[in-house]
Amino acid sequence: MKKIAFIGAGSFGFTRTLVKDILTFPAFSDCEIALMDINTERLDYISRAVAKIVKQGNYGARVMATTDRAQALEGADGVLITILAGGVQVFRTDIEIPKKYGIDTNVGDTRGPSGIFRFLRTAPVMVEICRDIEKYAPKAVVLNYTNPMAMLCRTMQSETKLNITGLCHSVQGTAEMLARWIGADFEKEVSYLCAGINHQAFYLEYKVNGEDAYPRIREAIKRPEVYNEEIVRNEMFKHLDYYVTESSGHNSEYNWWFRKRPDLIEKYCIHGTGWNPGEYAYILNEYLKREDIWKDEIDEYLTQETVDLTRGHEYAAFIFNGCFGDNTVFQFNGNVRNTGLIDNLPGGCCVEVPVFAGKDGLRAVHVGKLPAHLAVLVGANAQIEELAVEGHLSGDKRKIFHAILHDPLSAAVCSMQEIADMTEEMFAANKDYLPQFK
Repeated sequence: MKKIAFIGAGSFGFTRTLVKDILTFPAFSDCEIALMDINTERLDYISRAVAKIVKQGNYGARVMATTDRAQALEGADGVLITILAGGVQVFRTDIEIPKKYGIDTNVGDTRGPSGIFRFLRTAPVMVEICRDIEKYAPKAVVLNYTNPMAMLCRTMQSETKLNITGLCHSVQGTAEMLARWIGADFEKEVSYLCAGINHQAFYLEYKVNGEDAYPRIREAIKRPEVYNEEIVRNEMFKHLDYYVTESSGHNSEYNWWFRKRPDLIEKYCIHGTGWNPGEYAYILNEYLKREDIWKDEIDEYLTQETVDLTRGHEYAAFIFNGCFGDNTVFQFNGNVRNTGLIDNLPGGCCVEVPVFAGKDGLRAVHVGKLPAHLAVLVGANAQIEELAVEGHLSGDKRKIFHAILHDPLSAAVCSMQEIADMTEEMFAANKDYLPQFK
Protein backbone atom coordinates (compact mmCIF):
# COMPACT_ATOMS: atom_id res chain seq x y z
CA MET A 1 0.00 0.00 0.00
CA LYS A 2 1.41 3.39 -1.04
CA LYS A 3 1.15 6.29 1.37
CA ILE A 4 0.67 9.91 0.35
CA ALA A 5 0.81 12.68 2.95
CA PHE A 6 -0.81 16.11 2.65
CA ILE A 7 0.84 18.77 4.83
CA GLY A 8 -1.53 21.72 5.03
CA ALA A 9 -4.48 19.53 4.06
CA GLY A 10 -6.93 22.25 5.11
CA SER A 11 -6.28 23.89 1.75
CA PHE A 12 -9.61 22.59 0.47
CA GLY A 13 -9.27 23.28 -3.24
CA PHE A 14 -5.85 21.72 -3.65
CA THR A 15 -6.49 18.75 -1.37
CA ARG A 16 -9.79 17.72 -2.94
CA THR A 17 -8.44 18.14 -6.47
CA LEU A 18 -5.21 16.26 -5.83
CA VAL A 19 -6.88 13.40 -3.92
CA LYS A 20 -9.41 12.99 -6.72
CA ASP A 21 -6.61 12.86 -9.30
CA ILE A 22 -4.40 10.49 -7.31
CA LEU A 23 -7.15 7.92 -6.79
CA THR A 24 -7.85 7.68 -10.53
CA PHE A 25 -4.51 5.89 -11.00
CA PRO A 26 -4.81 2.12 -10.40
CA ALA A 27 -1.53 2.10 -8.47
CA PHE A 28 -3.06 4.42 -5.86
CA SER A 29 -6.71 3.37 -5.71
CA ASP A 30 -6.03 1.54 -2.44
CA CYS A 31 -3.39 3.90 -1.03
CA GLU A 32 -3.25 5.46 2.42
CA ILE A 33 -4.03 9.17 2.41
CA ALA A 34 -2.62 10.98 5.44
CA LEU A 35 -4.19 14.41 5.98
CA MET A 36 -2.30 16.75 8.32
CA ASP A 37 -3.19 20.30 9.36
CA ILE A 38 -2.74 22.37 12.50
CA ASN A 39 -6.33 23.66 12.27
CA THR A 40 -8.52 20.91 13.70
CA GLU A 41 -11.77 22.37 12.35
CA ARG A 42 -10.49 22.55 8.78
CA LEU A 43 -8.94 19.10 9.19
CA ASP A 44 -12.29 17.63 10.19
CA TYR A 45 -14.02 19.17 7.18
CA ILE A 46 -11.40 18.05 4.65
CA SER A 47 -11.27 14.52 6.06
CA ARG A 48 -15.03 14.21 5.49
CA ALA A 49 -14.67 15.62 1.97
CA VAL A 50 -11.91 13.14 1.11
CA ALA A 51 -13.93 10.28 2.60
CA LYS A 52 -16.79 11.30 0.30
CA ILE A 53 -14.48 11.04 -2.74
CA VAL A 54 -13.24 7.62 -1.63
CA LYS A 55 -16.75 6.32 -1.03
CA GLN A 56 -18.24 7.61 -4.25
CA GLY A 57 -15.36 6.19 -6.29
CA ASN A 58 -15.61 2.87 -4.47
CA TYR A 59 -11.88 3.06 -3.88
CA GLY A 60 -10.00 0.92 -1.38
CA ALA A 61 -8.06 3.89 -0.03
CA ARG A 62 -7.69 4.47 3.69
CA VAL A 63 -7.93 8.03 5.05
CA MET A 64 -6.13 9.19 8.15
CA ALA A 65 -6.40 12.70 9.64
CA THR A 66 -3.98 14.05 12.23
CA THR A 67 -2.41 17.20 13.63
CA ASP A 68 0.80 15.21 14.21
CA ARG A 69 3.17 15.83 11.31
CA ALA A 70 5.42 12.90 12.19
CA GLN A 71 2.46 10.51 12.15
CA ALA A 72 1.34 11.79 8.76
CA LEU A 73 4.83 11.52 7.26
CA GLU A 74 5.92 8.16 8.67
CA GLY A 75 6.77 5.94 5.71
CA ALA A 76 5.19 8.21 3.09
CA ASP A 77 6.04 7.59 -0.56
CA GLY A 78 4.83 11.02 -1.62
CA VAL A 79 4.35 14.31 0.21
CA LEU A 80 2.33 17.33 -0.90
CA ILE A 81 2.85 20.70 0.84
CA THR A 82 0.07 23.31 0.64
CA ILE A 83 0.49 25.52 3.72
CA LEU A 84 -0.18 29.18 4.50
CA ALA A 85 2.15 30.46 7.22
CA GLY A 86 0.85 33.24 9.43
CA GLY A 87 -2.69 33.46 8.12
CA VAL A 88 -4.64 36.12 6.30
CA GLN A 89 -4.38 38.93 8.84
CA VAL A 90 -0.59 39.14 8.60
CA PHE A 91 -0.70 38.56 4.84
CA ARG A 92 -2.78 41.70 4.50
CA THR A 93 0.15 43.77 5.80
CA ASP A 94 2.16 42.52 2.80
CA ILE A 95 -0.36 44.33 0.61
CA GLU A 96 -1.42 47.31 2.73
CA ILE A 97 1.99 48.59 3.84
CA PRO A 98 3.43 48.85 0.29
CA LYS A 99 0.24 50.63 -0.80
CA LYS A 100 1.08 53.44 1.65
CA TYR A 101 4.27 53.96 -0.36
CA GLY A 102 2.51 53.90 -3.72
CA ILE A 103 3.09 50.24 -4.63
CA ASP A 104 -0.21 48.90 -5.94
CA THR A 105 -0.32 45.11 -5.46
CA ASN A 106 -2.74 42.72 -7.12
CA VAL A 107 -1.66 39.34 -5.68
CA GLY A 108 1.57 39.71 -3.71
CA ASP A 109 2.46 36.05 -3.14
CA THR A 110 5.43 35.54 -5.43
CA ARG A 111 8.01 38.35 -5.52
CA GLY A 112 8.40 42.04 -4.74
CA PRO A 113 8.10 43.28 -1.14
CA SER A 114 4.89 41.32 -0.57
CA GLY A 115 6.26 38.06 -1.89
CA ILE A 116 9.57 38.44 -0.07
CA PHE A 117 7.93 38.86 3.33
CA ARG A 118 5.57 36.00 2.64
CA PHE A 119 8.69 33.96 1.87
CA LEU A 120 10.42 35.06 5.08
CA ARG A 121 7.42 33.95 7.17
CA THR A 122 7.05 30.66 5.35
CA ALA A 123 10.65 29.50 4.90
CA PRO A 124 11.35 28.56 8.55
CA VAL A 125 8.18 26.45 8.64
CA MET A 126 8.99 24.78 5.33
CA VAL A 127 12.48 23.84 6.47
CA GLU A 128 11.02 22.33 9.66
CA ILE A 129 8.64 20.27 7.53
CA CYS A 130 11.55 19.13 5.37
CA ARG A 131 13.55 18.09 8.44
CA ASP A 132 10.63 15.90 9.48
CA ILE A 133 10.41 14.43 5.98
CA GLU A 134 14.14 13.65 6.12
CA LYS A 135 13.52 11.87 9.42
CA TYR A 136 10.29 9.99 8.70
CA ALA A 137 10.14 9.65 4.88
CA PRO A 138 13.61 10.35 3.47
CA LYS A 139 12.95 8.66 0.11
CA ALA A 140 9.63 10.39 -0.52
CA VAL A 141 8.94 12.42 -3.64
CA VAL A 142 8.07 15.87 -2.28
CA LEU A 143 5.90 18.29 -4.26
CA ASN A 144 5.44 21.87 -3.13
CA TYR A 145 2.42 23.99 -4.07
CA THR A 146 3.07 26.77 -1.54
CA ASN A 147 4.05 30.26 -2.74
CA PRO A 148 6.35 32.04 -3.20
CA MET A 149 7.39 29.00 -5.19
CA ALA A 150 10.87 29.89 -6.40
CA MET A 151 12.32 31.24 -3.15
CA LEU A 152 10.86 28.41 -1.07
CA CYS A 153 12.04 25.67 -3.44
CA ARG A 154 15.49 27.25 -3.65
CA THR A 155 15.70 27.23 0.15
CA MET A 156 14.43 23.68 0.63
CA GLN A 157 16.62 22.32 -2.15
CA SER A 158 19.77 23.92 -0.76
CA GLU A 159 19.11 23.14 2.89
CA THR A 160 17.97 19.52 2.54
CA LYS A 161 18.75 16.44 0.48
CA LEU A 162 15.14 15.65 -0.36
CA ASN A 163 13.80 14.68 -3.76
CA ILE A 164 11.72 17.86 -4.09
CA THR A 165 10.30 20.11 -6.75
CA GLY A 166 7.65 22.80 -6.91
CA LEU A 167 4.56 22.83 -9.12
CA CYS A 168 2.46 25.58 -10.64
CA HIS A 169 -0.51 25.03 -12.94
CA SER A 170 0.21 28.17 -14.97
CA VAL A 171 2.39 26.38 -17.54
CA GLN A 172 -0.21 23.86 -18.71
CA GLY A 173 -3.04 26.32 -18.06
CA THR A 174 -1.59 28.98 -20.33
CA ALA A 175 -0.67 26.41 -23.00
CA GLU A 176 -4.31 25.29 -23.05
CA MET A 177 -5.49 28.92 -23.20
CA LEU A 178 -3.30 29.65 -26.23
CA ALA A 179 -4.60 26.51 -27.97
CA ARG A 180 -8.17 27.67 -27.36
CA TRP A 181 -7.43 31.09 -28.84
CA ILE A 182 -6.14 29.61 -32.11
CA GLY A 183 -8.57 26.70 -32.35
CA ALA A 184 -5.96 23.97 -31.87
CA ASP A 185 -6.53 20.62 -30.15
CA PHE A 186 -4.28 20.91 -27.11
CA GLU A 187 -4.06 17.19 -26.38
CA LYS A 188 -3.42 16.04 -29.94
CA GLU A 189 -1.71 18.92 -31.75
CA VAL A 190 0.24 21.16 -29.37
CA SER A 191 3.86 20.86 -28.25
CA TYR A 192 5.98 23.46 -26.49
CA LEU A 193 9.25 24.26 -24.74
CA CYS A 194 8.83 26.52 -21.71
CA ALA A 195 11.54 27.84 -19.39
CA GLY A 196 12.39 30.68 -17.02
CA ILE A 197 11.45 31.15 -13.37
CA ASN A 198 8.14 30.47 -11.65
CA HIS A 199 5.37 32.76 -12.92
CA GLN A 200 7.85 34.27 -15.37
CA ALA A 201 8.64 31.40 -17.70
CA PHE A 202 8.26 31.88 -21.45
CA TYR A 203 7.24 29.54 -24.25
CA LEU A 204 10.48 29.46 -26.22
CA GLU A 205 8.63 27.25 -28.68
CA TYR A 206 4.89 26.81 -29.13
CA LYS A 207 3.98 24.53 -32.03
CA VAL A 208 0.86 23.02 -33.57
CA ASN A 209 1.49 19.84 -35.52
CA GLY A 210 5.18 20.68 -35.49
CA GLU A 211 4.80 24.18 -36.96
CA ASP A 212 5.48 27.47 -35.15
CA ALA A 213 2.11 28.71 -33.87
CA TYR A 214 3.26 32.17 -32.77
CA PRO A 215 2.04 33.83 -36.00
CA ARG A 216 -1.44 32.43 -35.29
CA ILE A 217 -1.30 33.72 -31.70
CA ARG A 218 -0.27 37.19 -32.94
CA GLU A 219 -3.33 37.22 -35.15
CA ALA A 220 -5.56 35.96 -32.33
CA ILE A 221 -4.69 38.76 -29.91
CA LYS A 222 -5.90 41.30 -32.48
CA ARG A 223 -9.42 40.13 -31.66
CA PRO A 224 -10.79 42.35 -28.84
CA GLU A 225 -12.24 39.47 -26.84
CA VAL A 226 -8.85 37.71 -26.85
CA TYR A 227 -6.81 40.84 -26.15
CA ASN A 228 -9.04 41.81 -23.23
CA GLU A 229 -8.81 38.38 -21.66
CA GLU A 230 -5.13 38.93 -20.81
CA ILE A 231 -4.25 42.57 -21.44
CA VAL A 232 -0.92 42.68 -19.60
CA ARG A 233 0.34 39.40 -20.99
CA ASN A 234 -0.77 40.27 -24.50
CA GLU A 235 1.11 43.57 -24.28
CA MET A 236 4.18 41.69 -23.05
CA PHE A 237 3.85 39.28 -25.98
CA LYS A 238 3.52 42.12 -28.50
CA HIS A 239 6.74 43.70 -27.27
CA LEU A 240 8.81 40.73 -26.02
CA ASP A 241 7.84 38.26 -28.79
CA TYR A 242 7.37 35.29 -26.43
CA TYR A 243 4.35 34.42 -24.29
CA VAL A 244 4.71 34.35 -20.50
CA THR A 245 3.10 31.72 -18.30
CA GLU A 246 1.39 33.42 -15.38
CA SER A 247 -1.73 35.59 -15.47
CA SER A 248 -1.90 39.31 -16.17
CA GLY A 249 -2.66 40.24 -12.57
CA HIS A 250 0.46 38.49 -11.36
CA ASN A 251 2.73 39.65 -14.17
CA SER A 252 1.70 43.28 -13.78
CA GLU A 253 3.64 43.17 -10.48
CA TYR A 254 6.86 41.58 -11.77
CA ASN A 255 8.14 44.34 -14.04
CA TRP A 256 8.44 48.10 -14.51
CA TRP A 257 5.74 48.71 -17.12
CA PHE A 258 2.18 48.48 -15.84
CA ARG A 259 1.49 49.38 -12.20
CA LYS A 260 3.70 52.44 -11.64
CA ARG A 261 1.09 55.11 -12.51
CA PRO A 262 -2.68 55.33 -12.00
CA ASP A 263 -3.29 55.91 -15.71
CA LEU A 264 -1.34 52.76 -16.62
CA ILE A 265 -3.22 50.71 -14.03
CA GLU A 266 -6.49 52.01 -15.47
CA LYS A 267 -5.42 51.24 -19.04
CA TYR A 268 -3.83 47.83 -18.62
CA CYS A 269 -4.72 46.25 -15.31
CA ILE A 270 -8.31 46.57 -14.17
CA HIS A 271 -10.39 45.76 -17.24
CA GLY A 272 -9.07 42.31 -18.09
CA THR A 273 -11.64 39.52 -18.26
CA GLY A 274 -9.39 36.61 -17.24
CA TRP A 275 -9.64 34.67 -13.98
CA ASN A 276 -7.33 37.06 -12.11
CA PRO A 277 -8.42 40.70 -12.55
CA GLY A 278 -5.66 43.22 -11.94
CA GLU A 279 -7.29 45.49 -9.39
CA TYR A 280 -5.58 46.33 -6.10
CA ALA A 281 -5.63 43.60 -3.42
CA TYR A 282 -7.66 41.15 -5.52
CA ILE A 283 -6.33 38.01 -3.82
CA LEU A 284 -6.38 39.55 -0.34
CA ASN A 285 -10.03 40.39 -0.80
CA GLU A 286 -10.70 36.82 -1.95
CA TYR A 287 -8.94 35.50 1.17
CA LEU A 288 -10.94 37.80 3.45
CA LYS A 289 -14.19 36.80 1.75
CA ARG A 290 -13.43 33.09 2.20
CA GLU A 291 -12.77 33.56 5.91
CA ASP A 292 -16.50 34.10 6.25
CA ILE A 293 -17.85 31.60 3.69
CA TRP A 294 -15.47 28.61 3.64
CA LYS A 295 -17.68 26.56 5.94
CA ASP A 296 -20.72 27.18 3.76
CA GLU A 297 -18.78 26.15 0.65
CA ILE A 298 -17.51 22.91 2.13
CA ASP A 299 -20.92 22.13 3.68
CA GLU A 300 -22.46 22.50 0.23
CA TYR A 301 -19.83 20.13 -1.18
CA LEU A 302 -20.51 17.56 1.55
CA THR A 303 -24.27 17.61 0.93
CA GLN A 304 -24.00 17.03 -2.82
CA GLU A 305 -25.28 13.64 -3.89
CA THR A 306 -22.37 13.14 -6.25
CA VAL A 307 -19.09 14.93 -6.91
CA ASP A 308 -17.03 14.98 -10.09
CA LEU A 309 -14.34 12.29 -9.99
CA THR A 310 -12.85 13.06 -13.41
CA ARG A 311 -9.06 13.30 -13.43
CA GLY A 312 -7.89 16.88 -13.83
CA HIS A 313 -4.72 18.46 -15.22
CA GLU A 314 -2.65 19.11 -12.09
CA TYR A 315 0.76 17.48 -12.38
CA ALA A 316 1.08 15.89 -8.92
CA ALA A 317 -0.73 12.58 -9.49
CA PHE A 318 1.05 12.02 -12.82
CA ILE A 319 4.43 12.64 -11.17
CA PHE A 320 3.72 10.23 -8.33
CA ASN A 321 2.53 7.65 -10.85
CA GLY A 322 5.75 8.04 -12.82
CA CYS A 323 8.02 7.78 -9.78
CA PHE A 324 6.34 5.08 -7.68
CA GLY A 325 3.12 4.06 -9.44
CA ASP A 326 3.21 2.22 -12.75
CA ASN A 327 6.40 4.12 -13.72
CA THR A 328 4.93 5.73 -16.83
CA VAL A 329 7.41 8.53 -17.55
CA PHE A 330 5.78 11.95 -17.27
CA GLN A 331 7.14 15.29 -18.47
CA PHE A 332 6.20 18.49 -16.68
CA ASN A 333 7.63 21.90 -15.83
CA GLY A 334 9.08 21.88 -12.32
CA ASN A 335 11.00 24.22 -10.07
CA VAL A 336 14.58 23.09 -9.51
CA ARG A 337 17.97 24.67 -8.84
CA ASN A 338 19.83 25.95 -11.88
CA THR A 339 22.65 23.44 -12.20
CA GLY A 340 23.56 24.48 -15.73
CA LEU A 341 19.98 24.15 -16.96
CA ILE A 342 19.52 27.74 -18.19
CA ASP A 343 22.92 29.08 -19.18
CA ASN A 344 22.28 32.81 -18.81
CA LEU A 345 20.49 32.77 -15.43
CA PRO A 346 22.38 32.74 -12.11
CA GLY A 347 23.85 29.41 -11.12
CA GLY A 348 22.00 27.84 -8.21
CA CYS A 349 18.89 30.00 -8.48
CA CYS A 350 15.50 28.31 -8.79
CA VAL A 351 14.38 27.89 -12.39
CA GLU A 352 11.26 26.41 -13.94
CA VAL A 353 12.21 23.97 -16.71
CA PRO A 354 11.05 20.68 -18.24
CA VAL A 355 11.49 17.75 -15.84
CA PHE A 356 10.95 14.02 -16.39
CA ALA A 357 9.40 11.93 -13.59
CA GLY A 358 10.09 8.19 -13.72
CA LYS A 359 11.30 5.26 -11.68
CA ASP A 360 14.72 6.94 -11.40
CA GLY A 361 13.20 10.03 -9.80
CA LEU A 362 13.10 13.59 -11.16
CA ARG A 363 15.45 14.57 -13.97
CA ALA A 364 15.57 18.16 -15.23
CA VAL A 365 16.33 19.10 -18.84
CA HIS A 366 19.11 21.42 -20.04
CA VAL A 367 17.44 24.26 -21.96
CA GLY A 368 20.39 26.47 -22.96
CA LYS A 369 20.09 30.25 -23.08
CA LEU A 370 16.99 32.36 -22.86
CA PRO A 371 16.73 35.05 -25.54
CA ALA A 372 18.91 37.91 -24.30
CA HIS A 373 16.10 40.42 -23.81
CA LEU A 374 14.12 37.91 -21.72
CA ALA A 375 17.20 37.09 -19.66
CA VAL A 376 17.41 40.76 -18.60
CA LEU A 377 13.97 40.68 -16.99
CA VAL A 378 14.01 37.09 -15.75
CA GLY A 379 17.63 37.32 -14.58
CA ALA A 380 16.96 40.47 -12.56
CA ASN A 381 14.09 38.80 -10.71
CA ALA A 382 16.13 35.61 -10.21
CA GLN A 383 19.00 37.59 -8.69
CA ILE A 384 16.59 39.43 -6.40
CA GLU A 385 15.18 36.09 -5.24
CA GLU A 386 18.70 34.81 -4.61
CA LEU A 387 19.46 37.87 -2.49
CA ALA A 388 16.27 37.38 -0.46
CA VAL A 389 17.15 33.70 0.15
CA GLU A 390 20.67 34.67 1.23
CA GLY A 391 19.19 37.24 3.61
CA HIS A 392 16.91 34.60 5.12
CA LEU A 393 19.67 32.00 5.51
CA SER A 394 22.12 34.46 7.06
CA GLY A 395 19.60 36.44 9.12
CA ASP A 396 20.81 39.60 7.36
CA LYS A 397 18.06 42.23 7.19
CA ARG A 398 20.25 44.42 5.02
CA LYS A 399 20.14 41.85 2.22
CA ILE A 400 16.37 41.78 2.41
CA PHE A 401 16.31 45.56 2.03
CA HIS A 402 18.63 45.36 -0.97
CA ALA A 403 16.45 42.69 -2.56
CA ILE A 404 13.39 44.94 -2.28
CA LEU A 405 15.42 47.98 -3.36
CA HIS A 406 16.00 46.36 -6.75
CA ASP A 407 12.48 45.00 -7.22
CA PRO A 408 11.34 46.45 -10.58
CA LEU A 409 7.96 47.77 -9.46
CA SER A 410 9.21 49.10 -6.11
CA ALA A 411 12.08 50.90 -7.81
CA ALA A 412 9.74 52.36 -10.44
CA VAL A 413 7.48 53.86 -7.77
CA CYS A 414 9.62 54.65 -4.70
CA SER A 415 12.81 56.44 -3.73
CA MET A 416 15.58 54.51 -2.00
CA GLN A 417 14.67 56.02 1.38
CA GLU A 418 10.99 55.21 0.91
CA ILE A 419 11.90 51.57 0.22
CA ALA A 420 14.10 51.54 3.33
CA ASP A 421 11.25 52.93 5.46
CA MET A 422 8.74 50.50 3.96
CA THR A 423 11.03 47.54 4.58
CA GLU A 424 11.46 48.47 8.23
CA GLU A 425 7.71 48.85 8.65
CA MET A 426 7.17 45.40 7.12
CA PHE A 427 9.79 43.87 9.41
CA ALA A 428 7.94 45.37 12.40
CA ALA A 429 4.59 43.97 11.22
CA ASN A 430 6.14 40.50 10.82
CA LYS A 431 8.35 40.41 13.92
CA ASP A 432 6.49 37.50 15.52
CA TYR A 433 6.98 35.31 12.43
CA LEU A 434 10.67 35.84 11.64
CA PRO A 435 12.83 33.84 14.07
CA GLN A 436 15.75 33.94 11.62
CA PHE A 437 16.28 37.64 12.32
CA LYS A 438 16.21 37.56 16.14
